[in-house]
Amino acid sequence: MDFGEWEAMLQDPCAVPMHLPMDFLESITDNFSEGRQLGRGGYGVVYKGVLRSGKVIAVKKLFDMHLEDDQFKKEVTNMIGLRHQNIVQLVGYCAESHYVPVPDPNQKVGDRYVMAEVRNRLLCFECINNKSLDKHLSAESCGLEWHVRHEIIKGICRGLHYLHTDCNMVHMDLKPGNILLDDRMVPKISDFGMSRLFGQQQSRIVTQNRGGTLGYMAPEYQKNGEISAKADIFSLGVIIIELMTGSRDYPWGSEADSRHFVETVTGNWRRQLEKAERLHTPLDAVIQQVNECISIGLRCLDPDPKTRPVVWDVIQMLGAVESTEACSGTSRAPPIRAPPPPPATTTAVTPLKAATTTLLPVLGVLETGGESVVNLDKFFEEVEAVKEDTCGLEGMDKRLQSTNEETKTAHDARTVKSLRARMDKDVEQVLRRAKAVKGKVGELGQHIWAKLRMK
Repeated sequence: MDFGEWEAMLQDPCAVPMHLPMDFLESITDNFSEGRQLGRGGYGVVYKGVLRSGKVIAVKKLFDMHLEDDQFKKEVTNMIGLRHQNIVQLVGYCAESHYVPVPDPNQKVGDRYVMAEVRNRLLCFECINNKSLDKHLSAESCGLEWHVRHEIIKGICRGLHYLHTDCNMVHMDLKPGNILLDDRMVPKISDFGMSRLFGQQQSRIVTQNRGGTLGYMAPEYQKNGEISAKADIFSLGVIIIELMTGSRDYPWGSEADSRHFVETVTGNWRRQLEKAERLHTPLDAVIQQVNECISIGLRCLDPDPKTRPVVWDVIQMLGAVESTEACSGTSRAPPIRAPPPPPATTTAVTPLKAATTTLLPVLGVLETGGESVVNLDKFFEEVEAVKEDTCGLEGMDKRLQSTNEETKTAHDARTVKSLRARMDKDVEQVLRRAKAVKGKVGELGQHIWAKLRMK
């Protein structure tokens, strides 16, 4: 496939994230030149990839010390089906290796070489131009206006609700540095290297490997390795406090300390807002939003995870405050209604989900069998191709469910019609892909059986 075909596939906003060859990524990043660097973090360097059409994507090249294949595979598979306006969109990835001769470090005399593996692991995302949230944080007296901060809080909550509810996933490294802002200051959650995907009946995991960022890690995770959605809620609370005050400092003590903190922050915002030339919302309504947001942030920081709200409750509380703007003398509006039941067009989703989840165990058996009786590079290439197709199939199935979620909340008739048409198209595409993958699985099974008979 030539570079033009890769570029054409990247132009499709509905395309499933694909494997992109290293030479193609070198081409669009000017061989990863310093002039194309967009940023540098603890895990890698992000480069600006420019397609011939002018479209820009972000290419993250991971550092050598962070090239663990299990971690890389987990991040790709966890992100491949995510589609939400508050989640950064994965568009492709690269996992290639080659060997080069290097001097043998154990050879003291003479020239002797050994072959060393050079691994390239890269992730490609939609390009977000406005940097990460941590670059915009400041005290209430400067920086972002209140309505921008308020919208950012709501956007983060919507993205987190999608992860927790629709994807059964926890992020586990939610912090301002992992929240990107687009040109309209819409927040997009990124960096899923620490994320965990739960089973259908699972809501809690205990681990000995406790990665993350101090200051944002929930106490039960930091002390006992307990992973749950409530750990993300704690991180959300820290982010809300930072957005409100420019600092991560918050009271750990009594209720009186918390009340004093809320009053102080609210008073600071009132003094600042009274100086503003123009407000998008009446002052009293804004102060009520400020008071509610800081109270929500403190509730999210409760040391007991059982007492913290779920993210849907946070969304309801934020919506309730907004709905009181036209109602003087009321402190709380009726809660937002939960989404209605899914429309009838989603009946294909459940069997498709069941079909795709049964393919991966089959591939594991095939690969094990292949390793024990076949030593053919071609065979392993075919196994990897089927695994990639299967991951893509699962991603398409997740996208199908995401489209269904959108139809629950779309009220405009034209929007609903468009979403339903997109869903019908996805169903056809997933069924075609499923048929092709099952055909490949059958071919590989016959291949193994033939080799076993030869043995």
